[in-house]
Amino acid sequence: MFLAEWWHWMVLGLLLAMAEMAIPAFFLIWFGLAAAGVGIILLAIPDLDWSTQILLWTGLSAALVAIWFRYLRPRTMSAVGTSAAALAGEVGLLVSDISQDSRGQVRFQKPILGADVWECYSETRIKAGERVRIVAVEGNYIRVEPAK
Repeated sequence: MFLAEWWHWMVLGLLLAMAEMAIPAFFLIWFGLAAAGVGIILLAIPDLDWSTQILLWTGLSAALVAIWFRYLRPRTMSAVGTSAAALAGEVGLLVSDISQDSRGQVRFQKPILGADVWECYSETRIKAGERVRIVAVEGNYIRVEPAK
């Protein structure tokens, strides 16, 4: 019967961590950390049998994945339920000139309601390259003014 030693688990943990670098899913790392954890436990308690080691690795992996999804994973905010009034005041960079007669485009550093470039218009003339602030969202267009 195969009996794994502590360093076997450390090597498995290292291999899984390296696999995480090759396949950046941020999921294999938890299995690798759990394997390293089993290796550390085997240093303290070297007479654990194989089935206990596997159960320990499975339990640690499940616990680390659960902790990641429950507490540590970055929260992404979706556009669902975001009101247009909440966007007033966001600042972007004007990509093309706008005037009372023509529309232009404004680019935001982070996407707003799913897009980082929006068609815009203004009641005043604004040159491309200037920073503008959202005044209102009106359908598929935004009304902007020069940012102060």
